[in-house]
Amino acid sequence: MPFSALDRQKEIYLRGLSGIRSGISTDAVKLEENAKAHVSPRAFAYIAGAAGMESTMRANRDELERIRVVPRMLRNVEERNTSIELFGKKLSSPFLLAPIGVLELVHPEADIAVARAAAEFEVPFIFSNQASYSMEACAAVMGDAPHWFQLYWSKSNDLVTSFIQRAQRCKCSAIVVTLDTTLLGWRPRDLDLGYLPFLEGKGIAQYTSDPVFEKMLEEPEPSEQSAQKVNLQSIQALITMVNKYPGSGFINKLRSGNPVKAVRKFVNTYSNSRTTWDDLKFLRAQTKLPILLKGILHPDDATKAVDAGMDGIYVSNHGGRQVDGSVSSIAALPEIVRVVNGKVPVLFDSGIRGGADAFKALALGATAVCIGRPYAFGLAIAGQQGVSEVLMNFLADLELTMGLAGCRKISEIDVSMLGGVSR
Repeated sequence: MPFSALDRQKEIYLRGLSGIRSGISTDAVKLEENAKAHVSPRAFAYIAGAAGMESTMRANRDELERIRVVPRMLRNVEERNTSIELFGKKLSSPFLLAPIGVLELVHPEADIAVARAAAEFEVPFIFSNQASYSMEACAAVMGDAPHWFQLYWSKSNDLVTSFIQRAQRCKCSAIVVTLDTTLLGWRPRDLDLGYLPFLEGKGIAQYTSDPVFEKMLEEPEPSEQSAQKVNLQSIQALITMVNKYPGSGFINKLRSGNPVKAVRKFVNTYSNSRTTWDDLKFLRAQTKLPILLKGILHPDDATKAVDAGMDGIYVSNHGGRQVDGSVSSIAALPEIVRVVNGKVPVLFDSGIRGGADAFKALALGATAVCIGRPYAFGLAIAGQQGVSEVLMNFLADLELTMGLAGCRKISEIDVSMLGGVSR
């Protein structure tokens, strides 16, 4: 049965009449506050934090807020259609779920719970390169529902190739290459807690499930390893590391040394700051799947991506997690859309907290909009059900905003529906 915003609205009010209120707030600020109460301080810092003074994260919201919707009247919006076409496939809405790593920090079912919720509404889920469950496990619960794969370009091209081949076997519909994380941003919330989850073996399931990475564990590591102080916390971290590593038998895994080797190999391999535009030729040769470049903020980079044969642009500043003081994603979007000129789809994320935000991005030319932190907050509060409710709220908010603004379908949303922007 097709999703209906009015049915969702009615459901919430009727449940309220019976004294039943959801723990998943429709208010984005309260949603985040409620999620904070359900997770550890380290987990919340990792999911909710951003780079430096977090000015980029604030700018994402501030500049979305400055753009205003200008509703039009008497347009017969009784029938509303939120579907779009993307890479030759019809999607019921313009939403995708952005890749978020280490979701086990907020819920034990992590990516699996998100995959099930995404499949329920046929919203494409972009599997994170830093997932807590392998892409194969997530694809298995999604069936024929659309799913993509996010790729971090590691120092090993053999590993890059293996990830792409696995994504193809998992029937991923596209590869999203994240370009803005060749180095880890300066994130004070995490730094003040001295916490990086990967060092506990969390968020590296794509690696420990990969045959090429497994073979890489046999390679020697650089001899200069920092001495680790042995205390209760470091022992607990080792126990977590061993438990997270695939296989049975704690003692056998510990004796093999592979859990520690895997973390060290990941740290020394996961990202490659030497990549250049010329390297895209290698990537293009590995797959016929659509390739999108994520992290594009400058129109010249968008032009280069199209010229390099890439199939899509993903405008994003990583939710403010990488460069403090960066241009907001929404400010970068219009000029990128202009230079791309319809040659490839333009996806968008960073700062999206509701359907009205998505409406603004679509009006500025985005083909589709990716939801990030809000679904992680829903996951933290109520697992799969929490993600489902967040999705329903976004879908309902967008559909109602469309109708109230005078739009019957996504193609009718354009810059003429906005105030506070130059045209």
